[in-house]
Amino acid sequence: MRETLAGTGILIRLGLRRDRWLLPAWIAGFAVLTYSTALAGVNLYPDVASRIEAATALNATASMVALFGRVYDPASLGAISLFKYTAFMAAILAVLMVIITIRHTRSDEESGRLELLGGGRLGRDAPLAAGLVISFGASLVLGLVTAAALAAGGLPAAGSLAFGLGWAATGMAFSAVAGVTAQLSASARAATGLSVGVVAVTYALRAVGDLAEPGPSALSWLSPIGWNQQIRAFAGDQWWVLALPLALCTALVPVALALRARRDLGSGLREEHPGPARGTLNGVWDLAVRLQLRVLMAWCVAFVVFGVVIGSLASNVADLLSSPNAQELIKRLGGTQAITDAFLAAEVGAMGLLASAYGLAAARRLRDEETEGHVEALLGTATTRSRWATSHFAVALAGVAVLMLLAGLSVGAGAAFAVADGSQLGRVTLAAVAQIPAAWVIASAVLAVFGWAPRLTGAVWGLLLVFVALGEFGVLWNAPEWLMDLSPFRHSPLLPVDSGAAGPLLALTITAAALAVLGYSGWRRRDVAA
Repeated sequence: MRETLAGTGILIRLGLRRDRWLLPAWIAGFAVLTYSTALAGVNLYPDVASRIEAATALNATASMVALFGRVYDPASLGAISLFKYTAFMAAILAVLMVIITIRHTRSDEESGRLELLGGGRLGRDAPLAAGLVISFGASLVLGLVTAAALAAGGLPAAGSLAFGLGWAATGMAFSAVAGVTAQLSASARAATGLSVGVVAVTYALRAVGDLAEPGPSALSWLSPIGWNQQIRAFAGDQWWVLALPLALCTALVPVALALRARRDLGSGLREEHPGPARGTLNGVWDLAVRLQLRVLMAWCVAFVVFGVVIGSLASNVADLLSSPNAQELIKRLGGTQAITDAFLAAEVGAMGLLASAYGLAAARRLRDEETEGHVEALLGTATTRSRWATSHFAVALAGVAVLMLLAGLSVGAGAAFAVADGSQLGRVTLAAVAQIPAAWVIASAVLAVFGWAPRLTGAVWGLLLVFVALGEFGVLWNAPEWLMDLSPFRHSPLLPVDSGAAGPLLALTITAAALAVLGYSGWRRRDVAA
């Protein structure tokens, strides 16, 4: 065992040096986020009555429960202040740890870095062990710093520690998941996609499980994100639940090591089959589609399944609001149709954010192809720079449109069947299609950064997270209107979509086009960089 782990310490130091800016920035970001929320919560909910009123309304709103979970102690300041963070930000943290783990394992194999390092004294399991140590350590440090930030913000120390350790354990659990998926495919992109798919499935299980009455159901207990909620920080502090993600890590790490022992360096357990003796690709357009199609198909399947499940919940929305005060509120808002629209609008908006993430990842393939040296070879042919860039950029834009169209059809079909109203199909589909221009702005921003500052292309992920944070927490932070208006998603019309939506949609489309033109301008002028 010692021989297989030889060189682990050196790889850990190398990995920490490579991430010396990335990890501290993310840890500081999570800490500042929670600290500011803790401070804002004191002003928003100054007494127990205001907390109970807010928690009751949130627990009675199906869209809020599906997206963020329940508030288990309505009188607790910490529980009501951080209810959006327990599940949603835990999922963001899970994706971050997946990326870090894959970065130090499968990505290094794919780039040939580990083969070069293997010329020295490097054990077979050292890269995997180093990647897991880095991600586990980052999760733990992030959790402890978050706990300190919450306590400094005025929340109880015990609940703050429970919340921080919950985040840490969730990050560790999904790091172990990524350690396993890194052994299954020879591609870092495929391994990352598989791991993020696990995050999405577990989030969906938690959402459906939390909607059950009185909740949570068994589905929530099948999800590591659901486990994080059931720690119930600031609402009883169930410390024993921390044993579940730690047990998952204990089970998955040996599995990952065993799988690593069964494959060669640079290969995956899933065998790569050779293609036909004679190729059928006809230019860069066919190549771009071939490179992106499998990932897009996986996203399409996930969107359809998630959309049907969410749409089928539409009939339960009004039933969850059974108290006399809630029924009176329903009448004032316009009846059950208005409540159903609010629920469907929230879910379609969330799927719009996910489609933006796909568009960002697909457009970022431009930078990946450049750093891998593929672009230089293609530009040595008759292919022009603009034509090559357009092939991947167009696939990203078309993929976003396809995903949102499928989202609208699947959510609309599920809602139409649930409430026995066929008009829901067209209404929800129109609302989903209206989210496309905002997602195009994100994809176009990738092209703009790629054209002028290619090394910063990955920073667009941070920009997307800022927009998501402003949309979800801007009101809580008392963010100025001009700052919140910078997010393209703020200008996307919600259900029901009327004639007044044409202006904002046109403005978003023009913005996306302007960013694309800016990106093409930079790409034509700069050198191809490695």
